[in-house]
Amino acid sequence: MANIPEIEFAVDDLETPALTKAQLSELLFEQIGLNKRESKDMVDAFFDLVSDSLIRGEDVKISGFGNFQIRTKAPRPGRNPRTGETIPIRARRVVTFHASHKLKEQIQG
Repeated sequence: MANIPEIEFAVDDLETPALTKAQLSELLFEQIGLNKRESKDMVDAFFDLVSDSLIRGEDVKISGFGNFQIRTKAPRPGRNPRTGETIPIRARRVVTFHASHKLKEQIQG
């Protein structure tokens, strides 16, 4: 496996409070040396792989980061907040994320 340098960035460096796919691509371009097309393709391929796995109902575990899981929520009664009318909420699948202990420790400092 190739020796991949650690990518460093600060939240202050980001234009928005969220890290975007475009910013990830730019970081790969600047810090690893991939060209811009390769960087974009790598980021897109990663997220496509994660999305496709979740769509198939498979959990996605990223060591040292966390787990993405599909959970099926049961149908339940809901309420329209404007009218107070009771409406049924259908069963649906949702993605949940659970941070790893390592990530939680890093966030706590």
